[in-house]
Amino acid sequence: MAVYFIADIKVTDDSWVPDYAANVHDIVHKHGGKYLSRSSNITTIEGEALDTTFVGLIQFPSIEAVQAFLSDPDYAPFARARQAGSITQLYVIDDTDVAGTVPNLGKGK
Repeated sequence: MAVYFIADIKVTDDSWVPDYAANVHDIVHKHGGKYLSRSSNITTIEGEALDTTFVGLIQFPSIEAVQAFLSDPDYAPFARARQAGSITQLYVIDDTDVAGTVPNLGKGK
């Protein structure tokens, strides 16, 4: 079952960003991840605007692959830099439909 890793990041010190952007995609790919978006083009359609610098959306083959990426020793220095220079919320959602009415999605909880 595919899962989608969502990183909602507000950069507070951008010194970490160039090194992170240049290197982390290789670690993501090592764990079967595929970037779907890493964008600062955020348009609020409804509700209060996010106080966010950019959002990353990465597809992984499983929650275990996300956990392996996050715990990879190669990722650790980049994670520490991101944590020190941003306010970040990380989420994972699966590819199910909570209502169970979308034909191409599995029934969610």
